[in-house]
Amino acid sequence: MERSSDRHSTGTAAQAPSVAGMYDFYAGGQQSRDADRQAATAAMAALPGLDVAVSANRAFLRRAVRHAAERGVTQFLDIGSGYLAPGDGNVHDVARRVVPDARVAYVELDPAGVAHNRALLRDTPGTVAVRGDFLKPHDILTDPEVCAVIDLDRPVALLLVAVLHFIEDKDDPWGKVGELRDALAPGSHLILSHAYIKPDTGSGPDAIKGVYRTFGSSLQNRGPVETGRFLDGFTLLEPGLTAMADWRPDPDTETEHPMSHSGVVGVGVKP
Repeated sequence: MERSSDRHSTGTAAQAPSVAGMYDFYAGGQQSRDADRQAATAAMAALPGLDVAVSANRAFLRRAVRHAAERGVTQFLDIGSGYLAPGDGNVHDVARRVVPDARVAYVELDPAGVAHNRALLRDTPGTVAVRGDFLKPHDILTDPEVCAVIDLDRPVALLLVAVLHFIEDKDDPWGKVGELRDALAPGSHLILSHAYIKPDTGSGPDAIKGVYRTFGSSLQNRGPVETGRFLDGFTLLEPGLTAMADWRPDPDTETEHPMSHSGVVGVGVKP
């Protein structure tokens, strides 16, 4: 869940939670502020196992990036990257274990996240961290720093991981994905994950929506049909749309907790 609400720089709004900061807390990172931690704690109380779902989402991302690299993709555009983590689990780390010269552009809306990512990548050639908004695809695709590492005339793996469920229908997220898709070369991949809790699971879906609503962020609970529309124009790879832990699991993939089987994920290739 990595699309960020913009942090404000003045007044009481400066203390509002950030979606990116909350996600960092769920994932066990160190970049969250007090407001982020308080909101994230409330969200985990509303939906127990949310941290398990985030862990499963990150594991899916790593498996999908590795798979794209094994298929010969050498460029990765991660929109809604959130806070990168020290260590070797970020997109460029995973991709470069397969393709040593893989190039990665990280795009994040939260300015604090961008500053953190730039500092972390300072000594990592072939990577860039920029501020950008999923709702403005053209601005991302023409950003000079992005264009310095991503050649749109060659296949790209586009990552929209835990981003789209923060975009309301009225903002036409399907159309925005279509703009991005149309700019990609054949052979490009779309790596996608979307939050989804089955409506018959009690009050959890509504409760967590209420937590995010308190600071002005909308959370969509789209199922496989609606989420599958984001992959229009791509050839869906096996095993198709699945829950997070069920997409090409590694032998050590955690599958016991039911929240690891929440969400909808898929990987498609542009013909």
